[in-house]
Amino acid sequence: MSDVIVRPMGDADIPAVQEIDRLAFPVPWPPSAYDHELHRSPHSRLWVAEVNGQVVGFAVLWLIVDEAHIATIAVHPDFRRQGIARRLLETLLSAAREASARLATLEVRAGNTAAQALYHDFGFQVVGRRPKYYTDNREDALIMTVFWDIETSESAPRALA
Repeated sequence: MSDVIVRPMGDADIPAVQEIDRLAFPVPWPPSAYDHELHRSPHSRLWVAEVNGQVVGFAVLWLIVDEAHIATIAVHPDFRRQGIARRLLETLLSAAREASARLATLEVRAGNTAAQALYHDFGFQVVGRRPKYYTDNREDALIMTVFWDIETSESAPRALA
């Protein structure tokens, strides 16, 4: 989708992000979370995706030492299946690589096969499971990770040691 703009999140984006979060997840982040991530966490990087000036998606990345953790990524239900999550994920992984992260990791619902397929497209592999991780329905989370070969800059999926 060529008319998608991905840019850093700002304070004015928080109401739209909270609405998308509420629509996308059974248990959204608390209202203060995005303000905290924007202004108080030195490890957080936040982006929004816009279409025609409307915020339609968002993503949060935590960078800690040489690891990147994708904390959340969501797209408004009316704008799904248009490549927006892919664009957000590309932005997150690019930022992680620029910060010299050697891996990126995330948790995804075991039943969310669409998200898992997207992550697989970027080289993520399932490396673990968190039983009953999600509080709304006790669904398991899959831990997915992608490693990068620092020498060649190629992704090199492998299991955690």
